[in-house]
Amino acid sequence: MSMISFARGVPAPECLPVEALAECAKAAIERDGRTILSYGTGGGYGPLREWIAARHGVTPGRVMLTNGSLQGFVFLATHFFGGNQTGRVLVEAPTYDRPLKILAENGADIVALPMDDEGLDPDALEAALKKGPKPAFVYSIPTFQNPSGRTLSTERRTRIAEIVREHEVLFLEDDPYGLIRYEGAVQPSLFELEGGKHVAYSSSFSKTVAPGVRVGYFIFPEAVGKQIEAIAVSNYISPVMLSQATVFEFCNRGLFEPNLERVTGLLGARRDAMLESLERELAGSGCSWSHPEGGYFLWLDFPEGVDCAELLPRAEAAGVTFVKGTDFFPANGGGRNAARLAFSFVSTDEIRDGVAKLAALIKG
Repeated sequence: MSMISFARGVPAPECLPVEALAECAKAAIERDGRTILSYGTGGGYGPLREWIAARHGVTPGRVMLTNGSLQGFVFLATHFFGGNQTGRVLVEAPTYDRPLKILAENGADIVALPMDDEGLDPDALEAALKKGPKPAFVYSIPTFQNPSGRTLSTERRTRIAEIVREHEVLFLEDDPYGLIRYEGAVQPSLFELEGGKHVAYSSSFSKTVAPGVRVGYFIFPEAVGKQIEAIAVSNYISPVMLSQATVFEFCNRGLFEPNLERVTGLLGARRDAMLESLERELAGSGCSWSHPEGGYFLWLDFPEGVDCAELLPRAEAAGVTFVKGTDFFPANGGGRNAARLAFSFVSTDEIRDGVAKLAALIKG
């Protein structure tokens, strides 16, 4: 029996622009091979830094390219918690499980803040900043959040930008999904609203081009950026210049926006199939779920008596898998009767079949 995986937050194979990237890699080597096949600077491939800087209205020196944006998060955690340093980090609850693991491994005191369908609660953020020591930073995914698919409202973005500015705290806005929008109006980033003095911004080409190129980027406040770059150089000497140059060639040829439109169409059909299937199979069951306007995920809350630690093995025996809600909270922090469902990798037929299998277990 094949497994239908709602656990894989990766693009479907047909989303990957294989032929175009092959041509771009060849062209990049032919054009600038002596540079990109040698060691590079810690900040990454200059032309791509310039392209990103122009999109965000900053100087190229503030852009740092990393081998996937998660590696940049590791460097940030090392900066604040390496050498047995201690401190707090404020995060949304739920939030992306990988940063939780990285922070825990580095000994950070993780403080989880509540969120709802409008995203992070500004009152909870302000209360946490007034109580206890100043955190090393605040971590948030405001747009099409992983794992919930929720998006921070414009009103809350404005308020949070004001809070961050008032408390002069570093706020990391993680935005790998923001361009994958299926409906609704584009909202300003917190980076834009705050002015980029205290808000750092991270994103990646993993969701918009291909995860295998391993090209992420950060826009840091200048002082922090130089320190993070020094950590990067001490870890790997040079980033992967060939991948970065390939992505630049892809973008410089004008392929980024058309590819984004193509990917959005492919994944939007999957989002629609997921929402339609949940409504058909679970309406009236006591379950509720988020309605993401973009991204890769939605959050499914089961009735109170359901324990996903017990449900997951039964679901896998029936041929469908997901990620337990508890994985997205600090230890003993919640999510017992919730799950993250990723719709980006599976086909629309698999989505319908998988949701039906889950529904049978809940209603049976």
